[in-house]
Amino acid sequence: MATIYDVARRANVSPKTVSRVLNGEGPVGDKTREAVEAAMRELGYVRSNAARMMRAQKSGIVGLITGAISTRVAHNVQQGLPDLLIVQGVQRALESSGMTLMIADTAGRKERVPHLIDTFLSHRVEGLIYVAEYHQEVNLPKLPDDTPLVLANCFDSHGTPAILPDDRRLQADLVRRLIAAGHRRIGMLALRADMVAARLRGEGYRDAVQEAGIELDTKLMASVDFDQPETGPQLLWNTIDRMLRLDQPPTALCCGNDQMAMMVYGILRSMGRKIPEEIGVAGFDNYRTIAETLYPPLTTVELPYNAMGVRAGERLLELISDAGTRNLDPDLLAGPVHWRASVNEVRPVNVVSFKTLREELE
Repeated sequence: MATIYDVARRANVSPKTVSRVLNGEGPVGDKTREAVEAAMRELGYVRSNAARMMRAQKSGIVGLITGAISTRVAHNVQQGLPDLLIVQGVQRALESSGMTLMIADTAGRKERVPHLIDTFLSHRVEGLIYVAEYHQEVNLPKLPDDTPLVLANCFDSHGTPAILPDDRRLQADLVRRLIAAGHRRIGMLALRADMVAARLRGEGYRDAVQEAGIELDTKLMASVDFDQPETGPQLLWNTIDRMLRLDQPPTALCCGNDQMAMMVYGILRSMGRKIPEEIGVAGFDNYRTIAETLYPPLTTVELPYNAMGVRAGERLLELISDAGTRNLDPDLLAGPVHWRASVNEVRPVNVVSFKTLREELE
């Protein structure tokens, strides 16, 4: 077990300085304090024998770190909703456990996370859940071995238990449904290329197209940073215009999320295109405030944020009770396709019947 001297060596300070940080006595510079606290986290240092004894007692508290509470939401932007739904799912999972959920918000500043973790540890939490605002890789400070951590909507390189959306399967399921409806030319308007979800959904699109024996046409695939207020709408307009000018244009467009789909509705209508008679539109997320209020209602696939929160809570309770195993593989969750009126069923032309009818008319 790490000692105060180990911490001093790691932080390159004297043991007396470490003691001052621990006890809040004497002047210590901010950078020095941060170095000492970082060394304690890295080494899993427990502050004292008394603290160890206190940690051996059950506090009945679970800590959760999120940015959902402080996220500022513009009237036309659906941000902050995913992590808020995950938090609600965690709360649901803990309701019958007797645990109390203590929530801390980052205020949009990731540099606050180490401090929040230290605060939770000082309150003797039995476990921690970190909720990210979108599917991403994170790098959090090391926790003591007796404090389990579960990641929700994110993952790390250390094999920390993680609950993630199965973006690849979700996109594949949506495209399979479009193919089953008769569509063979399906445009893919993906999110930014640097996002984990964009890469996985692109793989899901390819999976479904290739399974159906359809030749992959990369001209039907594009990443669009659509939510930049100055350039996003024009980039999206240009991308759609390019696809529609192909010799074989798409009969349906898959959008990176429902917010993008809402923008696509407006762009297509400005081009004089009817939805779904001339082209179908599908989203991703199933934000019901968008999907069910658009006209026509939006076909989309559900990102199971609430279920992810429930599973994160369940996973942490398993680890706290030692019933869970520290599996390196994340839990991947999927949701259903919601088929609505924004996409038509396409029926192939019966050439023989059409020829026969023409001959009869002649």
